[in-house]
Amino acid sequence: MTTTIFDDEKISAQKKILRREILARLRSMPSDEKKIFDNALTKKFLDSSSYRRAKILMAYMSTAEEVQLNEIISAALAEEKIVAVPLIDGREMHAVQLPNLDAVEVGAYWIATVAGEKIFIDAEKINCVIVPGVAFDAECFRLGRGAAFYDKFLPRAVHAEKIALAYDCQIVEKVPTAPHDFPVDAVITPTVFFSA
Repeated sequence: MTTTIFDDEKISAQKKILRREILARLRSMPSDEKKIFDNALTKKFLDSSSYRRAKILMAYMSTAEEVQLNEIISAALAEEKIVAVPLIDGREMHAVQLPNLDAVEVGAYWIATVAGEKIFIDAEKINCVIVPGVAFDAECFRLGRGAAFYDKFLPRAVHAEKIALAYDCQIVEKVPTAPHDFPVDAVITPTVFFSA
């Protein structure tokens, strides 16, 4: 029991250090360079079979540090795909339908979600989830922000491909992982593609 507690604390400390390091890299990325990478990732994803096959796509409303997904969301809505975004309720994350990019408000933990009436989408019906993260490795493990919302949600999205779009500076040799950490199916950067 003591060993497990010690290991958990050690992994948690490693995650904090890595999270701080990668977030610093992201914050120092020049905006013009970031825009080029965002455009490349948007094109790669929209050209992918994962996107083409998806009738229900779950994405997230990007923060300034994250890969920008607005063009992907706009394209999906224009193609009449159902787009879901996260809603945090207590310690649980749910998927709610996004009618358009203007119907957004800041929710719990400063995570953007749908404003007004919420239409919940069953996680089992989602075909593809674009998963955010701070760092990723070649085995498709991810380091999130530390709240474990996606680690708890993704196992419920049993029929969804879990795809991470990331910058090259977010790829590390090994993400520290605990037993509850849930990997994605693929990681796409402007220069590499990893699949689990």
